[in-house]
Amino acid sequence: MSGAERTSPRVLIADDHAMIREGLRMILERQGIEVVGEAADGAAAEGNARALRPDVVLMDLRMPGTDGIAATRRIVVEGTAAVLALTSFDEDELVFAAIRAGAAGFLLKTTEAAPLAEAVRRVAAGEGVLDPRVTRRALAALADAVTDPASTVAAPTPPALEALTERERQVLAGLAEGGSNARIAAALGISVPTVKTHVSSILVKLGAESRTHAVAMLRPVGGAAPPPVG
Repeated sequence: MSGAERTSPRVLIADDHAMIREGLRMILERQGIEVVGEAADGAAAEGNARALRPDVVLMDLRMPGTDGIAATRRIVVEGTAAVLALTSFDEDELVFAAIRAGAAGFLLKTTEAAPLAEAVRRVAAGEGVLDPRVTRRALAALADAVTDPASTVAAPTPPALEALTERERQVLAGLAEGGSNARIAAALGISVPTVKTHVSSILVKLGAESRTHAVAMLRPVGGAAPPPVG
């Protein structure tokens, strides 16, 4: 991916705390990212996304009124922006709900400036972003949900992995490792457009709403993941 393609994504910040919004704005602008607006709740995030058409909405999941999950779902359905969710260590259920709503990625609120900016750029470029710490906890809880009927966490429907080709399994494994399109392409010796084609096919075959959703659907299938990239 060229530098020109990764420059100055336009971001809308949605968080109910003014100081957090201001802090995120300062961090992103110092990293060369344009912040086009802010929202204090989900309803405002939806309206501002429609009006401002940002590349990415940086979405707090827990907000009063219309929460970040409902706002994510509507923004994704309307196609007004990609959503990068901010989560805390104790919000696993919200992570699952955001996956089903179509969020393109998840970061912990403690993420430092450079990784945050890189995640925004990757989501703006059409890629998914999964903080490894969020992924480990989410997949562990998904496994518990599958084996525990009393669990309140709704696990995604197990995908038909057998429908994937060997190459698609390798690409999916790369996604599960948090790889970018370029990294997966380099590891497999294929082009970035070919990776994008495989990702699209994977989403269709698995019935997944996003790259993040596809990765989250791996664990319930007997706990097995696709073969590693390479």
